[in-house]
Amino acid sequence: MADVLPLVEARLHSALGEPDARAAVTFLGTDRIEVLRFPVAGQEVDVVRYATLGMSAQPMADPTALLADPVKGPRAELVLSVRAGVADTDKVLRPLAVLAASPQVEGVIVAPGASLDVGEPLWPGAPFTSVLVAEPGGLVEDLELDAPLDPVRFLPLLPMTPNEAAWKRVHGAPALQERWLNHGTDLRDPSRRSVPLD
Repeated sequence: MADVLPLVEARLHSALGEPDARAAVTFLGTDRIEVLRFPVAGQEVDVVRYATLGMSAQPMADPTALLADPVKGPRAELVLSVRAGVADTDKVLRPLAVLAASPQVEGVIVAPGASLDVGEPLWPGAPFTSVLVAEPGGLVEDLELDAPLDPVRFLPLLPMTPNEAAWKRVHGAPALQERWLNHGTDLRDPSRRSVPLD
């Protein structure tokens, strides 16, 4: 079986450019997870994107299955975009690696609409401890793999404040995203306040 990670990294490079930094994190009993940092300049505001590399090495397994299928199953990597220079967002590398390792560690399937919580600020002083997993395909196209492997999907992460995460649990992801849209929320602002929820 071909190693999918070189293909995934090539797709990230073609979509996001060359990374200017990378860090690797290994958790006990899991494969190594890397986080790549991609600067995006030349827009009205500079943006930095962080992408995981390693989560897609293994398919995500149904937590109710007795045996994990080593071949079939959804594969994904995570992508976070934030404004550069506003906060110390480079400290998000470890929380991102924790989220990317969660399918191996906790046996969860990460899919659009899911909430992922790291239990601490995503970076020092961040008003966010969790993220909403958004629909893939906008920033980085799915990477098709040879059958019978599922494609690798690149899932954008949208930081949520604790109030937004609690509201989303009650009302659902589409309702929260609609509220963000209606209020013109800049989801890339690393120091933004919670959207009005009343």
